[in-house]
Amino acid sequence: MMSPTRLFDLPYYQQQNYPQDGMFVTKTDGVWKKLSTNDFIQLAEKTAKGLISMGVQEGDKIGLVSTNRYEWNVLDIAIQMAGAICVPLYPNISEKDYIYIFNDAQLLHVVVGTEELFHKISSIRPDVSSLKEIYTMDDVTGAKSWREIAEANDGNQDAEMQTRKDKIQNMDLATIIYTSGTTGNPKGVMLSHNNLISNALACVERIPADNNSKVLSFLPVCHVYERMLHYLYMYLGCSIHFAESLETIGENIKEVKPEVFTAVPRLIEKVFDKIMAKGDELSGIKRKLFFWAVEVAEDFELEGKSAIYGIKLAIARKLIFSKWQEALGGNVRAIASGSAALQPRLARIFYAAGITVLEGYGLSETSPVISVNCPKKGISFGTVGTTIQDVEVKIAEDGEILTKGPNLMMGYYNLPEETAKAIDSEGWFHTGDIGEIVDGKFLKITDRKKEIFKTSGGKYVIPQAMENKFKESRFIEQIIVMGEGRKFPCALIVPNYAFVKEWSDRKGLNLNADPKVLSKDQSVIDRIQREVDIFNEGYGQWEKIKKFVLLEKELSVETGELTPTLKPKRKIIKEKFAEQYESMYQGVE
Repeated sequence: MMSPTRLFDLPYYQQQNYPQDGMFVTKTDGVWKKLSTNDFIQLAEKTAKGLISMGVQEGDKIGLVSTNRYEWNVLDIAIQMAGAICVPLYPNISEKDYIYIFNDAQLLHVVVGTEELFHKISSIRPDVSSLKEIYTMDDVTGAKSWREIAEANDGNQDAEMQTRKDKIQNMDLATIIYTSGTTGNPKGVMLSHNNLISNALACVERIPADNNSKVLSFLPVCHVYERMLHYLYMYLGCSIHFAESLETIGENIKEVKPEVFTAVPRLIEKVFDKIMAKGDELSGIKRKLFFWAVEVAEDFELEGKSAIYGIKLAIARKLIFSKWQEALGGNVRAIASGSAALQPRLARIFYAAGITVLEGYGLSETSPVISVNCPKKGISFGTVGTTIQDVEVKIAEDGEILTKGPNLMMGYYNLPEETAKAIDSEGWFHTGDIGEIVDGKFLKITDRKKEIFKTSGGKYVIPQAMENKFKESRFIEQIIVMGEGRKFPCALIVPNYAFVKEWSDRKGLNLNADPKVLSKDQSVIDRIQREVDIFNEGYGQWEKIKKFVLLEKELSVETGELTPTLKPKRKIIKEKFAEQYESMYQGVE
């Protein structure tokens, strides 16, 4: 088979070139169970023919609402084979967003993962006139199983399915992905087969994996980043293993021993925090050696270091960092990181430890990858690497990153005016991100254009870059820098309460571990003030954080402050913590 041109070609390409016993592997009742390439294709074809038998027409929209599981991938490919359009949705968005997306896309059917999702979607059914049926992947009393779709195949749809597949062209619409958006209604990003296929193939040289590799999947597959990688893994012939949950990732990594897994910076930060917490538990020479190794890693450079440094790094890798690698299964060749900016310090430390973080950049509108750091094409800490094949980037006069290429979306669904705003007359997509080109080839992101704010004195503040810097403190778990139109920047800070408690015990303070108590304790406030003062030294007078408030609970997706990809919803955070925000300016403006 020649190189695939449509997304549903990918399983057939794998079948011909790298057939797998475990194309997808899922842990069920404590046992890892495999789904082969052949069985996947048979199930997808049967499901596609079932959709046709049910009356699904070419161009109809079918929704998928689920966490990562093989059924999602089967349905994704089956929907495409039937000539329909797959509309994936996050399983943790609001009912308001479900209603908006279902009606905007005019969903005909939707398949959900669990009983909870079935009831959630059932509750909005009266508000969506186009919706005919809800199916479930789990067995749910009173609900139709997704297996009934395949069983609807009347045995006479082979020719019709083949006819529909043959009609689908590389440039045709394959999916509509609704952005998780930090403000306003989600926008439906229309992506063609070519958009996603071109992106997957262009990333082949950036991912150190092949048909002998195991990969672990736990980022939401409805997010374009993880989804594109699934298509890439299909092309390479990798065995895709699904993590049971975010809580079991550590255990699953040790079991699967993957060569590659994907993450967002928030999760990498948590991995690092756990590693550092293990170091804190050590004593004597072991503890000194651990933190010496971290210091060596913090000083790492890709080239230009002395022979003495090389000896130190070799010792650190043998005695300390080898254990970090074991904690990640022992086989990890790369962690692919995207969705938000990673602290350069962490990228440097992990690379020194022999764990390469492939930090990349992209958007839903670009299918998603624009650029990636990788050893083959060069790595520059603090940047998001070089552009992938056939993708162009330029920096506008105001610093905004513009891009074009085969990965660029077809447009926003039902929003021609928004499409025209995003893609100019010369075909350049305006990303809304501010950046620069380093050393003539590495793309560096400095901030979101919409998130940069001015103080009342007219000075610009770049919050995301500041937040990443301040989070280098082990005392700071999360931080949101604010101050649009105010005299000075302020911050909402979520302390790393586990570390704060450990610090208090080490200092003989023995404070109550309850975050409600710790967030009000003056010794904790004073200690975090010292951290803020240290990092403030790196900023101009107008940028320094003059006031902060400690929050009792971590910002999360469940409580509405973060998007499903763990980016802050700044507007909502400002509204939710309006009282704390205003308190920082009382009597000073």
